[in-house]
Amino acid sequence: MSSVEVCKLVDVPNPGALAVVAEGVPVAVVRDGDGGLHALRDICSHADVALSEGEVDGCTLECWLHGSRFDLRTGQPSGPPATKSVPVYAVRVDGEGDDAVVLVDVTVNAARH
Repeated sequence: MSSVEVCKLVDVPNPGALAVVAEGVPVAVVRDGDGGLHALRDICSHADVALSEGEVDGCTLECWLHGSRFDLRTGQPSGPPATKSVPVYAVRVDGEGDDAVVLVDVTVNAARH
């Protein structure tokens, strides 16, 4: 598999998250407080709810249900009650301006690069 187009860049809140599906995998495409782009599995490792509905604070995403916090770069939890990480995926932008699209590769764990 390779990168697949999941949305337009202008559709991703800055900062904020957008729920998408890449190759059948639920993914949260997230812009951090500095405008950096990230992609992680859109399922909290603690409560099985959509992380994309949570709040972005710097390079963390807080789950809306119980307040678990995840590092956008590594997927590691930085606040309880979650103790397991969530997968992070390779993400890139193709194009410029309003035509720019976001591509995600769910086969590449971005935290290991």
